[in-house]
Amino acid sequence: MCQLFIIIDIMTIKIDEIDKKVGMNIRLERVKRSISQEGLADMAGLARSTMGIVERGEQSPSIQTLTKIANALNIDLYKLFIFED
Repeated sequence: MCQLFIIIDIMTIKIDEIDKKVGMNIRLERVKRSISQEGLADMAGLARSTMGIVERGEQSPSIQTLTKIANALNIDLYKLFIFED
């Protein structure tokens, strides 16, 4: 039921807003764990520049990239799509 709500909520948001909100969630989770942007990039097997682009919401990351980041943060992928107003 929670996942259905997330899908419905996402449908009302513009794509560029989703990118920014996902990026912000990644940054919040990273900072909460005291991990540097470069450290998270290394843990996820991504370039630091890619991590910066994703965190700033400048580009829509692939599901594969988001999965790598979620795994590095040790969180479920769907949690990156839970947006607080």
